[in-house]
Amino acid sequence: MTEFDRRQFLGLGAAATAAGLTTGCASGSGASVVPDLVVVNGNVLTQDDDNPTAEAFAIRDERFVAVGSNADVRNLASANTTVIDAAGATVVPGFIDAHSHPSGAGLNELRNVNTNLGSIARIQAALRERAADTPPGEWIVGFMYDDTKQEEGRPLNREDLDAVSTEHPIVVGHRGGHTGVYNSRAFEVSGITRETSDPFGGHFYRDENGEFTGKVAERARGYFQVPSGSTPEERARGVGVICRKMNASGLTSVHQAGTSRADYVAYQDARAAGDLTLRMNLMARGGTFPALHSAGIRTGFGDEWLRIGPVKYAADGSASERTMAMSTPYAGRPDDYGILTMTQDEIHEVVEEAHRGGWQVAIHANGDVTIDMVLNAYERMQREYPRDDTRHRLEHCSLVNPDLLRRIADGGYIPAPFYTYAHYHGEKWIEYGEEKMEWMFAHGSFVEYGIPVAPASDHSPGPYEPLMALQSMVTRKDFSGRVWGPSQRVTLDQALKICTTHGAYASHEEGVKGSITAGKLGDFVILAESPYDVDPDRIKEIAIVRTVVGGRTVYEA
Repeated sequence: MTEFDRRQFLGLGAAATAAGLTTGCASGSGASVVPDLVVVNGNVLTQDDDNPTAEAFAIRDERFVAVGSNADVRNLASANTTVIDAAGATVVPGFIDAHSHPSGAGLNELRNVNTNLGSIARIQAALRERAADTPPGEWIVGFMYDDTKQEEGRPLNREDLDAVSTEHPIVVGHRGGHTGVYNSRAFEVSGITRETSDPFGGHFYRDENGEFTGKVAERARGYFQVPSGSTPEERARGVGVICRKMNASGLTSVHQAGTSRADYVAYQDARAAGDLTLRMNLMARGGTFPALHSAGIRTGFGDEWLRIGPVKYAADGSASERTMAMSTPYAGRPDDYGILTMTQDEIHEVVEEAHRGGWQVAIHANGDVTIDMVLNAYERMQREYPRDDTRHRLEHCSLVNPDLLRRIADGGYIPAPFYTYAHYHGEKWIEYGEEKMEWMFAHGSFVEYGIPVAPASDHSPGPYEPLMALQSMVTRKDFSGRVWGPSQRVTLDQALKICTTHGAYASHEEGVKGSITAGKLGDFVILAESPYDVDPDRIKEIAIVRTVVGGRTVYEA
């Protein structure tokens, strides 16, 4: 892309600068560019340190071309320019979610049974309804189940699902993505018996008599061959569904953590159909990486809508499902240190191949043990095959300590901890304890150490709403008002930076997005209230008025 394309020239020169209007410029052109869209009368929080606030801005050809006062920006408009009067509303850059699973979430909404219902009885009723319309022998799949949020005060089990059907294999997946609950028929058709032992990196949960409870974790889930059965058309429609939902929350860019061949096709099909309204940074799964690597493709290939991101692997369990690998045990479970899903040698091997191939690497590492293992591999590569500015990533990076923080800062690595978890999953943190929670989802420590911590929902495991994320990071309060890890609170200024500029930095895109700056992509959100003017405990209640991507409105209340 040429400098003229990136920095649409406005023939305002020194006079514009003197007037406080920032513009994108290219040498050698003197023509004025008429904007397609201007926004005026806004409380614009640009997240640009050189020009932190403004009243108005202009967009041309999907990019901001001027940011400044109402008078100066209005002067650029013509009769053909669309004018949005923000009427004093707060305007921020488009929010970025740097770790999510949107394609799978959208497809689930189309095909499977949403079990985010708050009670085992309602889950059973929803599954029975699906079973009535499903031929015997075919799988029934539930999603978005949460074991700690049921009215009955206990988790779902195998007997609960057997009461739904013994003719259909059933799985209800935890929203955390690392465990599921299966009925007896599912165990039977998969050939799993009492004598089946746990694989490395997996676990079949049993009761005191050695009988399966139905809960299965991590790699043990691979014993169940659950067919996806989706068509390319459904997968593309699923992308459209989740784009609309995420746009309604103010998201304009998302990093998909783990992208299959079918996902790549679905995003392209959705774009061709005009349904792709999120800018996607697509992390390659380990299984798709070899083909991309052998074709000479590496991180950064693509454009502003579909871009190849890091290669992504997973090395341990889940924070929300209490399976992440730690150096100290879970509260009340003195023999349970969590689950590793990769060995140190395996981590070294995949990191070396990707690093030497010019790729950014992203590894799911929740617990302190796992983070140490991943840092070992990253540091080894920088000693033996140094590269500048790799920004290798630590996905989730949930439990840290001062030594890990120092190593992350020294290496320039990017942690992507859950940004809504402190608030949304509060009832789970008792299994870690207050001492650990002072070092979990450590946004405050990352900021203190100068680490550009990335914003991450991990949806479906966590809610993706950026305003809930701001509230969670600022207050660290759960739904009941209990504070978890108050030392990790950040200021609202810092939280906004995390959800915008830091999200762009995590994908090497800080030059094109993350702030309302002339020359950058024209992505922004209008809020009904300023987060600075409301009680911090109700930031998540602020309504989204409008979401705009590249100058085009993709959501309007």
